[in-house]
Amino acid sequence: MAKCAVCGKGVVFGNNVSHSHRRSNRKIHANIKRVKCKVDGTPQHMYVCTRCLRSGAVERA
Repeated sequence: MAKCAVCGKGVVFGNNVSHSHRRSNRKIHANIKRVKCKVDGTPQHMYVCTRCLRSGAVERA
């Protein structure tokens, strides 16, 4: 679910770095929204990242 249906953006893994520079694992989630879009002329729910929504890559229904 946490993946954009248009561009495929999803979870990225990285590190939390403390003040003493110790590192621990973390997950960085993409900003994914459930929106109603037109797919082949019919309205359909999709999970789309906000970058694709803002750029107009998706036609909202």
